[in-house]
Amino acid sequence: MYQQTYNPLGNAFLSTIAAAIPILTLLYFIALHRHRDSQGNVHLGISAPYAAFFGVIAAFIISCLVFRMPVTSAVSAFALGSLSGFLGIIWIVLAAMFLYTMSVVTGKFEIVKESIVHISFDRRLQCVLIAFSFGAIIEGTSGFGTPVAIAGAVMVGLGFRPFQSAVLNLLANTAPVAWGAIGTPIVTLAAVSELDQVTLSAMAGHQLPFVSVLVPFWLVATFVKMEGGSWKQVFEVWPAMLCAGGSFAIMQFYASGSHALHLMTDVVSGVFSVICTALFLRFVWHPKTRFLLRSEREALAREGGASDAVIDKSQWKYKYSTGETIYAWMPWVILIACCALWGVPEFKKLLNNLFAGVPFSTTLLGSPFKGTLSLPVWDMPALHNLVQRMPPVAPVNAKAEAARFTINWLSAAGTGVFVAAMLSGFVLRLSATQWKDAFTQTMRRMKIPVLVIAQVLGLGFLTRYSGTDAVLGLAFTGAGVFYPFFAAFLGWLGVFLTGSDTASNALFGSLQRITAQQLNLNPILIVATNSTGGVMGKMIDAQSIMVACAACYDDPKERSFALGPIFRTVFFHSIAGAAVIGVIAMLQAYVFPGMIPVPPK
Repeated sequence: MYQQTYNPLGNAFLSTIAAAIPILTLLYFIALHRHRDSQGNVHLGISAPYAAFFGVIAAFIISCLVFRMPVTSAVSAFALGSLSGFLGIIWIVLAAMFLYTMSVVTGKFEIVKESIVHISFDRRLQCVLIAFSFGAIIEGTSGFGTPVAIAGAVMVGLGFRPFQSAVLNLLANTAPVAWGAIGTPIVTLAAVSELDQVTLSAMAGHQLPFVSVLVPFWLVATFVKMEGGSWKQVFEVWPAMLCAGGSFAIMQFYASGSHALHLMTDVVSGVFSVICTALFLRFVWHPKTRFLLRSEREALAREGGASDAVIDKSQWKYKYSTGETIYAWMPWVILIACCALWGVPEFKKLLNNLFAGVPFSTTLLGSPFKGTLSLPVWDMPALHNLVQRMPPVAPVNAKAEAARFTINWLSAAGTGVFVAAMLSGFVLRLSATQWKDAFTQTMRRMKIPVLVIAQVLGLGFLTRYSGTDAVLGLAFTGAGVFYPFFAAFLGWLGVFLTGSDTASNALFGSLQRITAQQLNLNPILIVATNSTGGVMGKMIDAQSIMVACAACYDDPKERSFALGPIFRTVFFHSIAGAAVIGVIAMLQAYVFPGMIPVPPK
């Protein structure tokens, strides 16, 4: 039994520094290492696969030499992370990109683009509609990077630059994340903290709506500044930004506390936001001038036109029929329907039990590999029930940590996305050549991201089972009266380490409750803040950034080196977002405690 120790060097500060070395190594090589290319130009950051590899090596050294984790257990933990990452994240993104590529090779994506443009000709409002409102729907159905991939690809198809699309979608994929994949983060948080699920959801719904109102303004300001615009041009579209964010926030506040809808909070809020914003722009208000991309303004200037030409809708004739538009959108409708179906607990249970009558039992690398054909389970060798978390991270005599690779190949969210892709291919009537093109283009695009995501997820699991993540988390618990603020940053750290709000909640949910009780703080507030603060770490975790790179960049070399510039751009946005949640938590703890919902008796 490997019992985790949280002060292996006998000095809390030095032990914390040692625990941070793998993460600091990864960050250094992603964003700060200076190197020259073949032309002699200096760049910051190296190729993403190499940066991830160096971080993994550092994690093994620290875990095995400093924290005394057995080497075999460390290897097993890394393997579990990589395998789980393939089924939990990579499989989703591969299938989503396959569906998107089908839409492109059949030409239907052009119709999708035109239909979006005709909701609003203004590029600022397209950012809000696609990255925020539409992205939230995808987050609610499938999560785990899918909204960044799908919405990012859509924006690139509309003419936005790859770097720009990646950054904007990472910023947008924040407020909805707590209810991603049919509320998986909230379900997990309730399970590990043993607090009421609906109450935790309601608490998150009393914090994140403030951010939801802010995000459209945040997006537009970032986009306009990227395009060399002014603050005046940011606030020209404030009515539409308020409509999009406000409608989303209102529905988010209501749905999060509803027994019937709390797991579908993102889906209903995103749909409500899209409908309200589209109707508002169609019948109530629309900007008098359109803000264009810098390249479009320069092209207009060369032709002698005004860069912010007054919109003449008569010049923007929509050339597709209603039937053609609906047909082009069918893949996305199928995607949402399949993801929603795969998120229903009863349907998951049905799929997991589909081949329950075909049991098997064998060994793999000397460890049990058994289950049924629809739900095989592998107990990871040298790891399963051989690692124990210790106080104060876990209660005294806590159960040993399970380490099982559950191959839920039928009920996995990625399978739902893959089924949606296959159905879409049949609906769009792809030819044999188009099937081949869609498959080969997807594999070529995803080659590097798959390698990076697998390494980073393996690193995350290694830090979890070695206990280095807990050492970093404990560094926040000495904040005393300011702990509600730092509780948000503990969740933020968890998402950065694991790439998932769900995983962060599993990692730190129990620690947050224990700390809240020790400091006489409301556990509902503190535990929920782990998830709401965590959503702000989603934009800087390496997995999400690599998903964005995969979706937005066609050139493999650009894709491999884009991780560093994107990370440097979104890092301070991420810090600021977590600080906003921290301030909200502080106010709710000491000034507005009435905003904390009371759990049922």
